[in-house]
Amino acid sequence: MGDLARLLKESWSLVEEHQDKVAGYFYARMFLSHPGLRDLFPVQMDVQRTRLLSAIVTAVQTLEDPERFDDYLRALGRDHRKFHVLPEHYEVVGGALIEAMRSFAGEQWGVEYDQAWADAYAVIASKMLAGADADQNPPYWYGEVVAHERRSHDIAVFTVLPLQPLEFRAGQYVSLEATPYQPRLWRTYSPANAPRRDNSLEFHVRAVGAGWVSSALVRRLKVGDMIKVAAPMGTMTLDRRSTRDAVFVAGGTGLAPVKSLLEELTRYNRTRWVHVFFGARTRDDLYDLADLNRLAARYPWLSVVTACSEDPTFPGEQGNISDIVARYGPWNEHDFFVSGSGSMVKATLKTLAELQVPSMRIKYDSFSD
Repeated sequence: MGDLARLLKESWSLVEEHQDKVAGYFYARMFLSHPGLRDLFPVQMDVQRTRLLSAIVTAVQTLEDPERFDDYLRALGRDHRKFHVLPEHYEVVGGALIEAMRSFAGEQWGVEYDQAWADAYAVIASKMLAGADADQNPPYWYGEVVAHERRSHDIAVFTVLPLQPLEFRAGQYVSLEATPYQPRLWRTYSPANAPRRDNSLEFHVRAVGAGWVSSALVRRLKVGDMIKVAAPMGTMTLDRRSTRDAVFVAGGTGLAPVKSLLEELTRYNRTRWVHVFFGARTRDDLYDLADLNRLAARYPWLSVVTACSEDPTFPGEQGNISDIVARYGPWNEHDFFVSGSGSMVKATLKTLAELQVPSMRIKYDSFSD
């Protein structure tokens, strides 16, 4: 491990237990010194605080992987254009961040940690700015809601038509702002379709607890509303060079990117067997099963297995979808794609590790509101 990476990880360990307080201090310091920055952020800051620290930790942990580090930060810089971030804002953020960590680290914080974070942040900022500068796309697209259907009390499927073409790859995700209802508050969702000629995007969203954005998209959004869509991100995409059979594991509305990938496969696949495992708590949560079964009936290379973890009357498989996958197989010669809640993805990755599926053959997308 290089000295810079060691110093960053050592210093982060001093404040890791106080992440919420560090984030609160950071934002308070930044807004007090530059009040105008407050307008760039949503009214509700709870999730924003968490995401800031998640981005910092990811950046720190990828310092020893230069290619991944570079790609991640350039993508982050492109994504931050939707917040109207300017180059001068980066210096303000860096100073407030180091001061916040210094304040909660105690006496163990030394000048070498100050310098390490200043050096690392300079690299982070330069790569993010380079990513933003290189992006020729708008910071976000306006899109009109052209269809909205409630599939259950907390799940909606809706279609958005961007006013300008938006290029993306099947399996990627975008950020959405429910503009009329929760301005400046963005959440990531995967389109449930591959790129289409009419440029439309279909989304599957579950209203999660007190989720500000998900609740608005499910319960308040209506046909004719205009929302914002930010640039696509993510790497859970198909490698057309692969000849291995594929397994898709989806939990709840994690089915969306799986359907996007399946739609792409229907356009060219003739040789790969594809197995879909779709799990949910109850049969009502298998909200798109009818369409999935229609696909399986049409394409002989596609098979579908469904499971419910909390519905003893369901005629399909019973249990968590990660456990169901383990009952089938063997899987050590397959490509895997996993999408669902954080806990579902974690459980599935653990199962695949136990089944000795090589990690390089696994792509996943973990989401929450």
